[in-house]
Amino acid sequence: MSLWSWCLEAYVQPGVAEACLVLQDEHGQNVPLLLWAVWAEGPPAAALDEAVRTTRIWQAEVLDPIRQVRRGLKSETLPVPAAAREALRDDIKSAELHAERVLLEAFEALARGHNGHPALEAMTAAAAAWGPPPPAARLAALAAALT
Repeated sequence: MSLWSWCLEAYVQPGVAEACLVLQDEHGQNVPLLLWAVWAEGPPAAALDEAVRTTRIWQAEVLDPIRQVRRGLKSETLPVPAAAREALRDDIKSAELHAERVLLEAFEALARGHNGHPALEAMTAAAAAWGPPPPAARLAALAAALT
C-alpha cells in the first residue's frame, strides 16, 4: 500500500486526527514525518536524516506559509463576505493537503516498511530527530490510535 493511501486510512481511525493535531499544534511536530516513520517501521538512520532535512525545508518554504494563510482566513474581521472567505479557506486547505501529499511521496522513496520497529519506537525516533520530543504520552496516544 502506498504511503499516501496508508495515511488516509490511518487518519480516519478514532483518535488519530486528534492526536496528530495535538502533536503538531502543541508540540511542533511534523505529522507527515511521524506517520512515515510508522509506515516505514522505523526507517534507517540515513533515511530518517534525509527525511528530516527535506521536511525542514518543505515546512519552512511551503507548509508553514500555506498554513498561516489558511489560519488567517478564520478571522471574521477580514472585510470580505464570510462565505467567500470560507470558500477560499477550503481551497487553501486543499493546497495544504496537497503539499503534505507531495512531502509524503518524497518520503516514500526513502524507506518502506519491513524494518520491524513498532509504531511508538519509530515515532519516538522521528520526533527526537525533528526537535525537542513531545511528552511520551502524546506519542503513545497516537501509536495506540494507529494500532
